[in-house]
Amino acid sequence: MDDNRVEWFWQCTIPEGTELQEHFLKTERILIIGDRCKIDYGLSGDEIIIGEFTSIKGNINSENDLRLDKWAEINGDIHCGANAYVGEGVKIKGRLMVEGDLDLGDNVSISEGFEAKGWISIRNPMPVITYLLLYLVAVLGLEKEEDISDFFRKLFSDDETDEKITPLVIPPNSVLNMELFSVPKSLTIGKGCRMHGNIRASSVHIHENNTVFGSLTADSDIVVERNSVIHGAVTSSSGAVTVMPGVHVLGNVRCTSVILDENARLDGTIKAPEGVKIVRER
Repeated sequence: MDDNRVEWFWQCTIPEGTELQEHFLKTERILIIGDRCKIDYGLSGDEIIIGEFTSIKGNINSENDLRLDKWAEINGDIHCGANAYVGEGVKIKGRLMVEGDLDLGDNVSISEGFEAKGWISIRNPMPVITYLLLYLVAVLGLEKEEDISDFFRKLFSDDETDEKITPLVIPPNSVLNMELFSVPKSLTIGKGCRMHGNIRASSVHIHENNTVFGSLTADSDIVVERNSVIHGAVTSSSGAVTVMPGVHVLGNVRCTSVILDENARLDGTIKAPEGVKIVRER
C-alpha cells in the first residue's frame, strides 16, 4: 500500500475503548491492518481489512465484512458475519466460516476447510487499497485526492471528530507481539483503552483514562493525558514528554525536557537535560 494518496494509512490510530488482551486485539470499529505486518495474536472488530503479505497468528472474528489481501497468512480460525473476500495466495491454517457470500482468489489454501451460507465465487477480489479509495468515493462522496487526504488528516488529528467513525489502523510493517507494539511512525491511543506490550513509535499520544502495561519509547514527543497509567518507563530520544494531571508513571522518564503537572505521579527518576517544568492548575 505504498501510495502517496494515503499518507494517513501510515499513522497508527487506536480508537476509544480498544482492548489489547493477552490473545486478542479487540475493537467495535473497523479494523485496518497494513501490508507486511506481523501480529502474534487474534483480531476482533466490526469489519476487518488485512493487507498483503501480512501474518496473523491467531483467530479472526469479523462482525461484518472481511477482506484478506493477496499472500496474507492466517494461523487460526476465521469467522465472518457477512461477506468475505480472500485474495490470491492467501493461506488460512484453520477453518473459514462465512455467514454471507465468499469470493476466493487463485491459489488460496484453507487447511481445515470452509463454509459459506451465501454464494461462492472463484475470482480475485480487488486489492485492499483500491477498495478503500472506492469506499471513500461511494460512501463519503469524496472524489478528489485532496478531499480524501483532508478527510483523514482531520480524522486522525487531535481536533474534535466523530469518535464513532474512527477506524483502528495498524500501518504497514508494524510488529505486534506479546512483548512489543512497534509501528513505523506516529501512534495515537484514544480514551479508555487497555494495552499490553512495550510501545515503540516515532511519536506517541496517549489520551485520557488509558492503561498501558508496558513502556513508551519514541523518537520525538510523548504526551500522556489525564488519569492514564503507564506500567513502565517513558523514553524519548530527541523530544519532550508531557505528563498531565492524574497520570501515574511506574518507571523512569528519559527525554530532552519534561512538562509535568503537579498532580501527576512518577515512581522513577527523571533525566531531562533541558529541564523540568512543573505546571500547577489554577
